Amino acid sequence: MQPSLILYTLKIMKELIEKINAEFEAFSNEANQQAEKGNKAAGTRARKSALELSKLFKDFRKVSVEESKK
Repeated sequence: MQPSLILYTLKIMKELIEKINAEFEAFSNEANQQAEKGNKAAGTRARKSALELSKLFKDFRKVSVEESKK
């Protein structure tokens, strides 16, 4: 295994984690606005964030499994 390839994979994983954290924060804020204030538009944005989180989790899982096989 080439060290540069390992570093590249770890960089991708770190970027995905940062994106997941940012998207979760957005989801949390929007979901709270819907729950606490009844803001329907915030509910729509929260659902959109939930879908994006699902995609990011799948991407992370794919990279993580690939890394564990090395």
